[in-house]
Amino acid sequence: MQLTILGSSASYAGPDQACSGYLVEHDGTTLMIDCGNGTLANAGHVTDVTSLDAVLVSHAHTDHFLDLYALEAALRFAPEGPLGSLPIYLPEGLWERMCALLPASGAAHLAEAFEPHVLQAGQTLTFDELEVTVHPVDHDGPAFAFSIDGPDGRLVYTGDTRDGAGVRMAADDCDVLVAECTLPTEYAGRGPHMTPAEAGALAKSSGAELLVLSHLWPTADHDRLLREAGEAFGGETVLAEELLTIDMTPPSGAKGKGGR
Repeated sequence: MQLTILGSSASYAGPDQACSGYLVEHDGTTLMIDCGNGTLANAGHVTDVTSLDAVLVSHAHTDHFLDLYALEAALRFAPEGPLGSLPIYLPEGLWERMCALLPASGAAHLAEAFEPHVLQAGQTLTFDELEVTVHPVDHDGPAFAFSIDGPDGRLVYTGDTRDGAGVRMAADDCDVLVAECTLPTEYAGRGPHMTPAEAGALAKSSGAELLVLSHLWPTADHDRLLREAGEAFGGETVLAEELLTIDMTPPSGAKGKGGR
């Protein structure tokens, strides 16, 4: 199983960044987890975006789904002709909100491109050898973390969330934890997000081998976030960056943009 970071930024994209998006691939199966603004351009570096098997959206904030509109255009105007019925899994109400932003013709085009499904807390979705379990977390409205189990181990993505029982249950017994780390320490409690120390403590309690810090505020001191989270975790900690890949095939390891 391989993870590629398509977007690491929180709320808005800094220079050379995109908002939330991740690609999970295993043996011909390709899932996109969140589809924030800028992620589709990055996905085009590593996959054919018209051949995705499914897209899962963690919650209804625009920095996690906005590029679904771009993906719809890519599917409808694919070189071999219009493609449609790509399964997308969204929180309740998001599909209707997406359609409401469009004229009637645009909403019809969206419906041609996608097959929407409402995420349910506790459900498990199976995509060949990958099983995705949906965990409710404490954010703003319906919000979910995803645990992805495959032959190479367990990958968990927290989505956006406060620290709490929901995200701890989601992260339990994972191998790789992609944790949101939005709030610098001095902003603790100012929003429904985690601080570096909270992300690190979550990784420690989960038993993770690798912590990937993501959903990073563009103007925050990222080196400081990395240091504080690493101190709380005590294990291998890296910052998410666009097109970073993490190969979970044992032995696990990370490769940067330059193919290190």
